[in-house]
Amino acid sequence: MKRILFLIMIVSMSLSGYAQNEFSTKFKAVTPKNKGMKIKEVTPPKVNLPEIKPYIPAEIPKNDFIVPKNDVIIPGEVYKKNQDLGNFKTTSVTAKIRYRDAAYVDGDKIRVYLNDKMIQPEVILNGEFKGFEIKLEKGVNKIDFEALNEGFAAPNTAEFQVYDDKGTVVASNQWNIGLGYKATILLMKE
Repeated sequence: MKRILFLIMIVSMSLSGYAQNEFSTKFKAVTPKNKGMKIKEVTPPKVNLPEIKPYIPAEIPKNDFIVPKNDVIIPGEVYKKNQDLGNFKTTSVTAKIRYRDAAYVDGDKIRVYLNDKMIQPEVILNGEFKGFEIKLEKGVNKIDFEALNEGFAAPNTAEFQVYDDKGTVVASNQWNIGLGYKATILLMKE
């Protein structure tokens, strides 16, 4: 019996120790100090801003490069021509050609020809290298990359690499061609 009484007493003391008095009816809110006083508004001082003068462009400098008489440069037309990527000699039996989008990956598409025969009708260039391996014929092996579009950002741009059968780089470069134009590599097998 003493144990039960002792337990009840401990429980009642612990419950009263955790009780909160803030929520009793005797609670009174604290009033602010400036109740009934007027607050004076302060206006910021005037700032003198510098006078803004209208922009008057200076004379545009002239380009000092010489344009040949028969060659007219039209802005936006620079890439609208075929591009020669070079002639390369090799003794290799095969060649591996790899290519990828060289600039902004914007959906550039190409068609690939080997000796004027289509070997890949449509390739979408992305950031990773794609390619193919060819068996080289004795003499000239012509590889053409035709731009099927210019993606979202003109022109059609790509980086290419040519490896011989030993894994040595024979050629590496980039092309920038317009829609319908070709970039050409010539591999000369000796």
